Amino acid sequence: MNQIAYAVPDISCQHCADAVSDELLPIPGVERLTVDLETKQVQVYGTELDNQWLRTAIANAGYEAR
Repeated sequence: MNQIAYAVPDISCQHCADAVSDELLPIPGVERLTVDLETKQVQVYGTELDNQWLRTAIANAGYEAR
């Protein structure tokens, strides 16, 4: 299983975490993810993860992945 981590500075509440999760989980290869509101980190776990798809999904949720 691969892991990609992103800093998402603008996430601040559970609604933000849910919005990001709702965009990321349907992506092929994504098996699970964690959103840490305290550190503002999103970690995506899965196989054959596509960095650009993941970044686009986070952007579609209204946030910037760094």
